[in-house]
Amino acid sequence: MKKIITICAFAACLAGCDDLFEPAIENNLGLEYMYENSQYAEGVLANAYTRIPCAGYSFNDVGTDDAVSNDANNNWRKIASGMWTASNNPADRWTSCRSAIQYINLFLANADKVKWASDEVIARMFCDREKAEAYGLRAMYMYYLLEAHAGYTEDGVLMGVPIVTEPEEVGSNFNVPRNTFAECMQALKDDAQKALDGLPWEYGDEAELQRLAAKYSGADHGKVTRVFGEGFTGRMSGKIVEAFLAKADLLAASPAYSEHSGVNWEAAATSAAKVLNHIGGVSGMDPTGWTWYCNIADIEALSDTQSPAEILWRGERGKSLNLEEDNFPPTLYGNGRINPTQNLVDAFPMLNGYPVSVTEGKYDPTNPYANRDPRMAAYVLYNGSKAGSGDAVITTAADGTSNDALNKVNAKSTRTGYYLRKLLRQDVNLDPNARSDQYHYTPRIRYTEIFLAYAEAANQAYGPQGKGSNSYSAYDVVKALRQRAGIGLDNGDAYLESIKGDKEKMAELIRNERRLELCFEGFRFWDLRRWKSSLTETTKGMSISGTSHTPIEVDKRSFSDYMYYGPIPYSEVLKYSELKQNKGW
Repeated sequence: MKKIITICAFAACLAGCDDLFEPAIENNLGLEYMYENSQYAEGVLANAYTRIPCAGYSFNDVGTDDAVSNDANNNWRKIASGMWTASNNPADRWTSCRSAIQYINLFLANADKVKWASDEVIARMFCDREKAEAYGLRAMYMYYLLEAHAGYTEDGVLMGVPIVTEPEEVGSNFNVPRNTFAECMQALKDDAQKALDGLPWEYGDEAELQRLAAKYSGADHGKVTRVFGEGFTGRMSGKIVEAFLAKADLLAASPAYSEHSGVNWEAAATSAAKVLNHIGGVSGMDPTGWTWYCNIADIEALSDTQSPAEILWRGERGKSLNLEEDNFPPTLYGNGRINPTQNLVDAFPMLNGYPVSVTEGKYDPTNPYANRDPRMAAYVLYNGSKAGSGDAVITTAADGTSNDALNKVNAKSTRTGYYLRKLLRQDVNLDPNARSDQYHYTPRIRYTEIFLAYAEAANQAYGPQGKGSNSYSAYDVVKALRQRAGIGLDNGDAYLESIKGDKEKMAELIRNERRLELCFEGFRFWDLRRWKSSLTETTKGMSISGTSHTPIEVDKRSFSDYMYYGPIPYSEVLKYSELKQNKGW
């Protein structure tokens, strides 16, 4: 994809050279150029790929009870403090996603005119596959638009966004109303089905290659491999499309949308199960999936066409120091930007599986980090943790003498007594005299996310131990997730066993497991809002002096109920009278 974008940029430069010989009306290549240049056509579609919202980390946790930032200019920190408006919206996806859809529509309107290959069969396969990718991408962008901008208008209607399926031109009518949420969901599903009709479940899969060879008369194995081989891994595929269907159905079935979305919990459970059944259900869960970001052997061995068992879709692997520079503690030459809260730390259960709030957990407030869920130490740096390539001891205590101490240095030190550990490679060295980077990759979709989506929906649809038409229940998923993290191994996870017949308590546990497993990966802000849960909880930290551990308040949160639904950009509402704003904005 990088090569395609580079080629298109180079082609545009060549077009600009026309001025050297005679004045050019425009320095742009027209769409007709793509008809004889398939790589240019792919470049049009590539523009949609470059705008994928899940291609990086937003750290929207700072807008929730899970984290704060020591950067006063952090946009999510501003949201949490009450500065969220329709004209100041860090959660905005309107422009980027609609721009991507415009490129997709341009591509779809012209793809049939492109000379994809000299061989007619191969040309037909390429055209079908590229169009299927485009439909899959358009379904994905509809999901992201609904998550960010769907909501109830003043007249009480649950609205989505305008459904646009044709390329817009200078003379197009841009003043069009929003479609309802249900209509947008149907458009998403229609696009997803078109994508599934033309895509393999996974590129290079032998069974899929044989199926596609039978679909196209005159296509032998070599021709099918040329179009659907593993070299295209990373582009929109059947499993990615199905995963976004599962994400969309979970959103639509959630309390914020379910009344008028046309999607119920059973449909959401079915969508998630469809993805999971491809890997054998619970038996396909990656035993090391909870530490995917620091499984060094897996990361170092990755090729362009491979992903670890935990990862359904990922970005490219590359060397970088950005995450560590932003988030390592100051003594490791970092800026300590994202500070996990005491609220999040308290959400991690004890090693025996019980919450810290119940006596059976045997939580010791004078030794709060002992006998805890192993994920806590893997995701959060707390006082006394070892970090960095030299296993340096990090002292976050208020009476600490280094810059790692609580509030020691403005915009450098932790504000909560905690630093981020998740996502970071501890074998990175930021010492100016011995700097070394390491490979990273971004998981655009993890199977754990889909397991948790199934657990949430199945519990609501069938109860904790109900399975519907599947071979596993919400209870089975939660048990497997906790077991792989090492929770409750000595007592058979007695807490889970005690609530496996209680739908409401299981729902609370599933939400908590989602909070822990997916922390700092861009989910919490959206989850709290689709659940219509509180975003006003004051964030807390831990002040340690000697052996004394004292919880402290860090930030008050300002959030109104209308903010469960994000705004339409104020500039768009001003321009277009047909575009109704969500209530409250």
